[in-house]
Parts: sequence; C-alpha cells; structure tokens
Amino acid sequence: MSTVTDLAATDGSTTTLLERAGKGDQLAWRQLIDKYDGLVRWVARSFRLQSTDVHDVAQTTWLRLVQHLQTIRDPERLAGWLAVTATRESLSVLRRAAAHDLTETADQIPDPAVDLESSAADRDTARTLWAAVSELPSRQQVLLLTLFREEVSPYTEVSTRCSMPIGSIGPTRARALVHLRRKLEERGLGSADL
Repeated sequence: MSTVTDLAATDGSTTTLLERAGKGDQLAWRQLIDKYDGLVRWVARSFRLQSTDVHDVAQTTWLRLVQHLQTIRDPERLAGWLAVTATRESLSVLRRAAAHDLTETADQIPDPAVDLESSAADRDTARTLWAAVSELPSRQQVLLLTLFREEVSPYTEVSTRCSMPIGSIGPTRARALVHLRRKLEERGLGSADL
C-alpha cells in the first residue's frame, strides 16, 4: 500500500522535484540535475567555451538555482530559466576572458583574422535567441533543446527525453519554430541574422 509520500517520491514533475529539493531532498536534486544538466552544458558549449569553462558555467547555473529556488514562479518552465541563466553565465565567462586577454595582450598586435564586431554581434544574437526560447512553453523548449543540441539523437531517444510520442515530435517542433520565429521577429531578428 503506497502512501502520499511514496507517490510524491516517485513523481518526476519539475514542480514536485523543486519542492522536494527546496526541502533538502538530495534525490530530488539528483533527478533535477539528471534531467537538465545536459541542457545547461549544451547552452555553455554553444558559446564555444573550453570544457573547464563549460563545467564552471554548469556549476554556477546550479548554484544560481539553489540561490533562487524560492523565487521560481513557474517550475514547469525551469528549462528556460536554466537556459537563460546558463547563457548569462557563459557571457560572463566570455567577458572575464576578454577583459583578462585585454590586460595581458595590450602590447600585442591584434589578430586580423578575428572579427571582434562579428563576434560581439554573434553573442548578442545568441543571447536574444535564448531569451526567446525561454519564453516558449516548457514542452516546446525541451523539445527544441533536445533536437538541436550538437549531438544528434534518434527520434526514439528524443521521444523518451521529452516524454512525448514520436508522432508528436514533428508537429510540436513546427509549432515551436513558428512561435520562436515570431518572438525573434518581435525583437528585430530575421532568419538572415541567425
């Protein structure tokens, strides 16, 4: 005979996991990390950070969640919150690296192969893209992030990770991309900018 506590312990919804984590449940934290750490690291890798920086971004993103656990208004949109937080942390790493490089190499001749203006524009575009993704419904966020990460997964794996039937992946992806395109256009970004 299962009790309410037993049912809560097996409920893998993000809302329940956050509530349990907030009460110090280490298993809930582990489940949250297992569920979303790939997303956090994918966001950091999308900024072309070194592996140690990717690890630092992931650790800092999880620390930010601990610090702001009680302020998460919509737990089912945690994927977007984590993506935006990882984006901010990645940009912070890039800013620190750039500041460090500027002080170290002030006397060196700049590399003509590096287009600083283009690099800055790419970072701004990435920031805008992740902000728009974070505004999508959580189901669409998770699907897009699963589909478009660097390592391609078969639809069976995508289906399992996103908890949706294989036949729903294509239509959900299409709706998500329409919503994302609309949000990006509202921010003044077109397909040529991406």
